[in-house]
Amino acid sequence: MTEFLQLVVAGLTTGSFYALVALGYTMVYGIVRLINFAHGDIFMVGAFLGWTVLTTLAATHMPWGIALLLAVILAMALTGGIGVIIERFAYQPLLNAPRLSILITALGVSLALENGVLLIYGPGFSTYPHLVSTAGFVLGGAQISYVQIGIIAVSLALMAALYLFVHHTFIGTAMRALAVDRDAARLMGIDVERIIQITFFVGSALAAVAGVMEGLYYTQISFFMGFLVGLKAFTAAVLGGIGNIPGAMAGGLLIGLLEAFSAGYISSRWTDVIVFAVLIGVLVIKPTGLFGERVVERM
Repeated sequence: MTEFLQLVVAGLTTGSFYALVALGYTMVYGIVRLINFAHGDIFMVGAFLGWTVLTTLAATHMPWGIALLLAVILAMALTGGIGVIIERFAYQPLLNAPRLSILITALGVSLALENGVLLIYGPGFSTYPHLVSTAGFVLGGAQISYVQIGIIAVSLALMAALYLFVHHTFIGTAMRALAVDRDAARLMGIDVERIIQITFFVGSALAAVAGVMEGLYYTQISFFMGFLVGLKAFTAAVLGGIGNIPGAMAGGLLIGLLEAFSAGYISSRWTDVIVFAVLIGVLVIKPTGLFGERVVERM
């Protein structure tokens, strides 16, 4: 029971990263039908921007709580802005082009982001400042750190806030209208281009939070960190039913738990194989994902 509880906490922690990144995939797909393969690298860029702000503020001896809050806010704003710039100059001119063109563009953006960060920060690992205590408490024999509780709590709060934003604000209603029929939404007076840009901003900002939290949790980041996380977050979005926000949240947490149980009860070497094998199995049985019945609404 102790090991099981330990694995649940570890799985929910990593699943929180996947869920936040998966939301970006699913929001963009829900509105413009684009698989944004650069989204994993946006997560990586957010981690580096957070690291830059934290290390800069650490030199000023600012209280770590304020420095961390500023790092998260600035990383969200800057990464969200990068997401909007990417949408404006790389994707928007191709929104009415064949899907293959925009997919290839997304891969090009991914490579550009990776190599841009490689050029600026170098190929080595960057180490996050040790700002957060590793202390924790024991529950049912399992050692749980306050960092893990904080990551899970922040992720759940952001997911709840996004759900409320999408379902209880005018912009959120416009997003859902675009997801159903873009042309009809435009005829109803909705500024389609602006709503798409807001969607990219929100998705990129959430990925930035995940990047900063992963940096704080694992302490080391690299220019290549977005590849595998992005792939698993995309898997989570597909598993939950891509285009469906609650599905992306559930899919991310499920992938995290599956990963933890695979590493704990089988072997960490087989984790990725098991995760993707389960994904294939689910898609064979239910191609629309676990929440596929809600894909018609998309958002």
